[in-house]
Amino acid sequence: MSATPTASAQDKPAGRFSRHRFCMAVMLGVYPLVTALLYLVFPLTAGWPLFLKTALIVPPVAATMVWGLIPAIHSRLHHWLHPVPRGGDAGVHDTV
Repeated sequence: MSATPTASAQDKPAGRFSRHRFCMAVMLGVYPLVTALLYLVFPLTAGWPLFLKTALIVPPVAATMVWGLIPAIHSRLHHWLHPVPRGGDAGVHDTV
C-alpha cells in the first residue's frame, strides 16, 4: 500500500490547526474523566496523602487521553480544528 493521501484528501484544502479549539475540546473531555476518577478513588483512599491519590489517577487519565480522547477529538472534530479561511480573512486564524 502506498503512504500517499487519496485524491479526495488532496482536493480538500486543510486549514491551520486551531490550538484554542483543541484545548477547549480536550478540557471538555478531561474534566468529566478526572471528576469521575476522583469520585471513585477518593473514598477508597481516605487518609492517603494527596500526592498518592494523584499518582493513582494520573496513569488512567494519561492512557485515556493518549489512546482514547485525543484520537477521538482529532477524528470527530477534524474540520472544526482545522478551519479553512474564508475569502477576506485569509491568513487570520485563531491559532497561537
